Amino acid sequence: MEKRRIITIDGPAASGKSSVARLVADKLELPFVSSGLLYRAATYLALSRAQDLEDEAGLLSLLERHDVDLIAIPIEPNRVQIDAEDLTAALHTDDVDAAVSMVAKHKGVRRWVDARLRETKGAFVVEGRDMGRAVFPEAAHKVYLTATPEARALRRVGERAGNLRDVTALLRLRDERDARQLEPAADAHHIDTSDLDLDAVVGAVLAYLEPGWTEAG
Repeated sequence: MEKRRIITIDGPAASGKSSVARLVADKLELPFVSSGLLYRAATYLALSRAQDLEDEAGLLSLLERHDVDLIAIPIEPNRVQIDAEDLTAALHTDDVDAAVSMVAKHKGVRRWVDARLRETKGAFVVEGRDMGRAVFPEAAHKVYLTATPEARALRRVGERAGNLRDVTALLRLRDERDARQLEPAADAHHIDTSDLDLDAVVGAVLAYLEPGWTEAG
């Protein structure tokens, strides 16, 4: 399989993959591609059209009737257009937060997201849970971030508040539910971020990429 100039960064919830991927992309002056925004776009559409979130066929029919575009360019935040209207801000609400996991659990929705991601051209950094193994197996470089549930819970509480014990329990439950998606690619480079701050993780990723990233080009 011919390698593509893609860097995948996978890992469980609150492992830091989104922040790390964004900073690595900025350092390399590449587009950062967020799979999570597409799941949020699907969720926003479902909520705004009063679509039953348990009805997978209905969700897919809804998605087929609308044009959803993820716009990713270097050094700029991702934006999402739905039917040519920029609705990025509307994707980060409490309602979407609460419902996105219910939408993302459907295999058909995941296939829809994967298809949108595969339309991205050129070199880029993409984050998710199954990017290196299932979506971009041809990626030149694959990173898998890990951290203990306790370390991830501390980060989540710092970002969004909440009870540490409850957040830890929720993350463990989410890991169990998403076990198949959390399986790393066989050729992924693992980095345990439990005791590392953001700058240290970004540095570890860049150290792994060089000089291989230059050679891949």
